[in-house]
Amino acid sequence: MRIKWLGHSSFLIESERGIKIITDPFDETLGYKLPRIKVNIVTVSHEHFDHNYVRGIKGRPVVFKGPVKRESHKMEFQGISTYHDSVFGSKRGTNTIFIIKADGLKLCHLGDLGHILDPDKLAEIGSVDILFIPVGGFYTIDSTQASQIINDIKPRITIPMHYKTEAIKFSIDPVEAFLSNKDNIRRLESNELEIRKDTLPENNQIFVFQYE
Repeated sequence: MRIKWLGHSSFLIESERGIKIITDPFDETLGYKLPRIKVNIVTVSHEHFDHNYVRGIKGRPVVFKGPVKRESHKMEFQGISTYHDSVFGSKRGTNTIFIIKADGLKLCHLGDLGHILDPDKLAEIGSVDILFIPVGGFYTIDSTQASQIINDIKPRITIPMHYKTEAIKFSIDPVEAFLSNKDNIRRLESNELEIRKDTLPENNQIFVFQYE
């Protein structure tokens, strides 16, 4: 499986069979550039411009939104309902966590999660190999809350997302705020990672992508 960070909360995930998934595609007014590629599947965590720009994707992909539980292209997708804030959605609405099972791996994309996960949600998520987690705060959970959720889920790989970079003007924290006081960090030299079930680290590692 190949995982490529496109910016913000958007990743291109390509399975061993060549099936392409994009998570949370963004309108380019955000500041990042969305590549013009054909994909098979798109997941959308919520209906904000920096996460739901499906029309910017080429082809006719299957689009998953909300609490779905479906199989597509021999992969499993599950949407888990959560909130974009800590007050049951009254500020920013709902958010969907997506579980993706492909190539023997279980991926969990938290979208714009805005609160700590209770035991019921943690049980629904279950064990995770690769966790995509927002860390920038303000619109989502902050670095302290993200660290707690990582401790609760215990993924093998953590990929931080939705943080301040030179490309965007959002008033959110840079990734360094989340990385502070952590020693299990792997800084990649590119925006792409290739991973298989048998190459997963034994203990949680934080993979930090470089935006290209």
